[in-house]
Amino acid sequence: MKNIQTYIAKHKERFLQELFELLKMPSISADLAYQPQLLQTAEAVAKSLLNAGCENIQLLETKGNPVVYADKIINPELPTVLVYGHYDVQPADPLELWDTPPFEPTLKKTKLHPDGAIFARGACDDKGQMFMHIKAIEILIATEQLPCNVKFMIEGEEEVGSPSLAPFIEEHTELFENDVILISDTGMISNQQPSITTGLRGLSYVEVELTGPNRDLHSGFYGGAVANPINILSQMISKLHDENNHITIPGFYDHAYVLSKEERREMNKAPFVQKDYNKALNIEEEWGEKTYSTLERSTVRPSLDVNGIWGGYIGEGAKTVLPSKAYAKISMRLVSGQDPDEMTHLFTDYFTSLAPKSVTVKITPHHGGKAYRTPLEAIGYQAAYKAYSETFANKPIPQPSGGSIPIVSLFNEVFKSHTILMGFGLNSDAIHAPNEHYGLFNFYKGIETIPYFYKHFTEIHTNHEK
Repeated sequence: MKNIQTYIAKHKERFLQELFELLKMPSISADLAYQPQLLQTAEAVAKSLLNAGCENIQLLETKGNPVVYADKIINPELPTVLVYGHYDVQPADPLELWDTPPFEPTLKKTKLHPDGAIFARGACDDKGQMFMHIKAIEILIATEQLPCNVKFMIEGEEEVGSPSLAPFIEEHTELFENDVILISDTGMISNQQPSITTGLRGLSYVEVELTGPNRDLHSGFYGGAVANPINILSQMISKLHDENNHITIPGFYDHAYVLSKEERREMNKAPFVQKDYNKALNIEEEWGEKTYSTLERSTVRPSLDVNGIWGGYIGEGAKTVLPSKAYAKISMRLVSGQDPDEMTHLFTDYFTSLAPKSVTVKITPHHGGKAYRTPLEAIGYQAAYKAYSETFANKPIPQPSGGSIPIVSLFNEVFKSHTILMGFGLNSDAIHAPNEHYGLFNFYKGIETIPYFYKHFTEIHTNHEK
């Protein structure tokens, strides 16, 4: 393709400043107080798509935050790529751990990013990666090289599980019909070794509440005679894994997909040094399910983690209280074959059975989703493979991801088309954590690579149709 790099070089400062303006908007979907900022961000995304040359821009209503739609249909006979992304971000807490304010994007040079990285909430997940697609379509339209039709679906609730998107898609299926879905909300192995995400884990997320006495009690008067919900909750959680770090919920693994020896061998070819992994996290030793590698544990095996636990007095100083209640948030990452609703049911039955009669248990399910796998023979995967190979001058490695994008499995069911996960972030980008960042190299390389996906997908699709 002609003039891609030249266009980027000419406009790179403008691209960056436009992204900075988007990153300044605290579009936190988990907090209702940020609804005005979410709408402001959606409008800014719509304006960016309009300025890029897209047409039919709309803010489509959902039961929650609006979905931004845009398209560029050059010929109905050509294939259509649907680009999905999200404009909402995670909360920035804890704020005191940020080196710079989370919504004041700042450029800094780091060891992994000698050219600089953008530090801000949403820099990588997903504003920076979503914005690459808007700039890529701008280049293709401006240089008159767009080879196929493109549609955009940019939503505002991904970080809370996309609760409004399923009914929205059912109502607008025809509008979003496509031949392939393209998402940049994942990562790659390194800036030297690209990779294509070939799978996502599913998710079941629950909140548990234990109640003991009908009020907080004096631990001196009642300690040792009345069950402490925090103590009981801790004991119950400890029983969710056995001595081999295997999840103990009955039936949990019954339908879980197990990789073949050949599949395990192939995925473990990825460059990985356990010592460096431990050092980067400042841990003495890795942890996880016996007989599996760290790569396998974190991508293709199910997991269960406590995401938060609280109760009683947590203020400054001491307060000798025996609390009435204790709480925890627990997530289960799932693999192919595990239905999130069934896993939630199995967890509920088992966890409730662990509780003594001295406490009552309430379990509230939150969002979830099924796992997804992209077949390597898919046309979209082949196109992505060629695109990375051209711009990185290095062949990408197929890599499953341990993360979840619950809507992807729904896309597959509704549209009957494959989802291609072309991520450009790195594991070290601290998404969902303080000091989230995104390398300038990654941002610009994504803008450069995406147009080649359109080119190769159109060519392969056209030849396949013949």
